[in-house]
Amino acid sequence: MLRNKFGRRMCALLLIALCLGFLPAAWAEESGGFTPEEIEHNRSFGTLKVGYVQDRIPISFTQEDTGELGGVSRMIFDRIQELSGLQFSYVELPMGSVTYDYLLGEGLDLVTSVEYNEENKRARGILISDPYLVSRKVIVGHANISFNRATNLKVAISTGSQTIKKVLLSYFPNFEMVDYATIEDCFEAVRRGDADILIQNQYVVEHYLYKPQYEKLAVIPMMGMDDALCFSAVTPLEGEGEAFDRAEEIIDILDRAISMLSDVEISNYVIESTLSNQYKYTLSDIAYSYRYTLIALGVALALILMLTGVSVHFYLRSATARAESRAKSEFLSSMSHEIRTPLHGLISLNYMMEQNLDDRTKLDAYLKQSSSTARYLQSLLTSILDMSKLSMEKMELHKEAFSFKDALSMIEAIEGSRLREKGVEFAMDVDLSHPVIVGDQVRLEQILLNIIDNAYKFTDRGGRVALRVRQEEGRPGRVTTRVEIADTGCGMSEEFQKVIFNVFTQERSVVSKGNQGTGLGMAISYQLAKLMDGDLRVDSKPGEGSRFILTFPAEIADLPAERARSGNGAGMIGRGRRVLIAEDNELNGEILVDLLEREGFQTELAMNGQEAVDLFKASEVGSIDFILMDLLMPVKSGYEAAREIHRLPRPDAKRVKIFACTANSTQEDRERAFASGMDEFITKPVDIDLLLRMLRV
Repeated sequence: MLRNKFGRRMCALLLIALCLGFLPAAWAEESGGFTPEEIEHNRSFGTLKVGYVQDRIPISFTQEDTGELGGVSRMIFDRIQELSGLQFSYVELPMGSVTYDYLLGEGLDLVTSVEYNEENKRARGILISDPYLVSRKVIVGHANISFNRATNLKVAISTGSQTIKKVLLSYFPNFEMVDYATIEDCFEAVRRGDADILIQNQYVVEHYLYKPQYEKLAVIPMMGMDDALCFSAVTPLEGEGEAFDRAEEIIDILDRAISMLSDVEISNYVIESTLSNQYKYTLSDIAYSYRYTLIALGVALALILMLTGVSVHFYLRSATARAESRAKSEFLSSMSHEIRTPLHGLISLNYMMEQNLDDRTKLDAYLKQSSSTARYLQSLLTSILDMSKLSMEKMELHKEAFSFKDALSMIEAIEGSRLREKGVEFAMDVDLSHPVIVGDQVRLEQILLNIIDNAYKFTDRGGRVALRVRQEEGRPGRVTTRVEIADTGCGMSEEFQKVIFNVFTQERSVVSKGNQGTGLGMAISYQLAKLMDGDLRVDSKPGEGSRFILTFPAEIADLPAERARSGNGAGMIGRGRRVLIAEDNELNGEILVDLLEREGFQTELAMNGQEAVDLFKASEVGSIDFILMDLLMPVKSGYEAAREIHRLPRPDAKRVKIFACTANSTQEDRERAFASGMDEFITKPVDIDLLLRMLRV
């Protein structure tokens, strides 16, 4: 018993010593090493030309600094050269399938990273060596993918891995193999959903999964399938003659050298190559990882540009430019403050996220702050856009039946909780004889939210904000609604009440310090009220609070209250609904996909108008409920795509809802979109709440 234990320990020590290179050369020769005479003979083959596949990091790839073969395969070739005396040079193989004629024409002696399987062993024109690297094949797909022998799945296969097809079909006869030129293309196909899974060497997969674009993909172990890689020698098709004998001898030498490589040595090569060739983040990767922050920065830039345009426009339009110059100067100073403060916050948050990538708790907190700041910048841009449209008389109301009672409930839910968190009482007194009216719900809500937001800013803890609504009968079929919003805040001077609804104004006083804003909210609300044939006025005294009175006429709707469009919604509104998104900007498209899928929608993404038409044609009749259509796209514009979809000879072509979703916001763009058959017009940056309300219909 002791002797056996001792023997096993001695064998283990000898094996370790051999792996570490501590045994004498004579011992190596006895265990199968090459003699000096054999090494000299092997050099007589000259420099053997080796072809390699270039996208198999960390196994075989082209090194950026030298332009030569790198990775585990190169390390093993160098070691074989040292052991046997064989000399090698390396040639990068083209992407895709490489034919026998190509190998022969290029004068290649060997090819590396060839799969060791029965198909290759029986193939004419090549001889394969023993495996030099054995790892596992793994499956890559979305985390919820599952399958068995009877499952039908699309499998992305890189073109240079043709023999794997026959092997796979013996395991999974119902798999459909789809060829892609590179491994990167396979990953992209799975990410987009063009393929369900890909199958590849585990070391290669681990390298690619570092890309942030593939963060939603997962590795699924594949039982019973090794990935054994070997070298192959190019031989005559007839399998005989001097050239064949030469190739056969080279393979014998390679097999002998491979047998001298220990598992520990091979493992060290894998570890070294993996660590020294880790995935390097590119600018596009960083942009993808911080896409929401970059969008916010883009919004800030758009705000600055828009601000300049709006400022110039009002300067040229104003007949009293000299009198208003001071107000504009104050507005520009305020606007600069409004933009620079959150912009500084976003830049600082981005820096803090980069410094705390490993701290999930801090990252979550920074992301929430970043999201809140981005939403503020978006609301600021919306205000400037609205002011620009109103000033150029480009704003149009979209009238439809809606429940004013439900809209008020939504406002109470949003603003009531916000005021109570601040310690301000919020009360509502609503008496509606006709709760369902015809009008622009979104713009009416905008007016009320602006007024209540103003009260929030200037009412301290312990104060009160009250909303009172009454209706009076008007002409037959019409009703006049009166909304009063009163607060116990700081109030305003009589002089300021005369200009509060002018653009670029906000009262500067001791009580209003710390609550500075752009001064656009009240101006927009006033002009929207006028656009509704209504009126907005204010009654206030310093130190006693303010009372805003909004009156507007509206048509009484015939639609029952429960069927009217409402701002309320519960649960996942998209469950069972499918949205086709046509968006040529990949980042914008992915954001819409994420937002809608969170609400339960199923989505498909088209990168241009033609692709949108093709996806609709290929869909089952009635399976697509909505299409979000960008207007300016390559190949085919959104206008053309909408017209072509409506002309298709299928019953759902005319009734599918198509919403324009575009940064083009002029009246001409809107009219052209409706003329092409679109049902709604949504401007970017997209108001998510508005979009979700539209998708509830």
